[in-house]
Amino acid sequence: MNHPAFYDQAPRILMRDPLAAFLGATDNGMLEYRYIDAVRLAGHSCPTVAGAYLMARTALRTLYPDEVAERGSIAVRMPAAEDEGVTGVIAQVLTLITGAAASNGFHGIGGRFARQSLLKFSDAGGTAAVQFRRRDNGSAVAVELDLTTVPAPANLRELIGAALMPAATAEQLAALAQAWQGRVRRLLLDHADDPMVLRLTRLR
Repeated sequence: MNHPAFYDQAPRILMRDPLAAFLGATDNGMLEYRYIDAVRLAGHSCPTVAGAYLMARTALRTLYPDEVAERGSIAVRMPAAEDEGVTGVIAQVLTLITGAAASNGFHGIGGRFARQSLLKFSDAGGTAAVQFRRRDNGSAVAVELDLTTVPAPANLRELIGAALMPAATAEQLAALAQAWQGRVRRLLLDHADDPMVLRLTRLR
């Protein structure tokens, strides 16, 4: 699969999944997630997909400061309804990494390893932060993505308009792709640990 080189330079997320260990999927249940995994899931790369990936990373590093995060042991609460804006896209990336699934998730085996209903949506509004909670000790954080300091190119709308035209040239399509992925690159490589972009609040 050909993809921009910076995908491989983006931070990686190491998880331990007891279910993967139980069923022999990986040695000791260790799973390493890369940004390209989120791209494959979503079918595209954009600031929302990259932002969701980094939100998960930020939350997990805080909730598990001295150990590998445990996939399937984290509850996630989205701040909006699943069909509102990009909420669903973000939720899918968070499910990939944390294992937290909605009502259609894995039911478990013998009362263990259940992932069903660990991901919930809200229509209350009032916040843009996603909440992450460890199920074992109750520690929780909220993470909000703020892209105002990673703005889109000033001519992005013009580039999109040109690329959408039936007679768009290869040069116009390439110009859009370069501008679009340039913003994703900045987010992943320059702002992965930026507290102004990834606003974290400890809840408990």
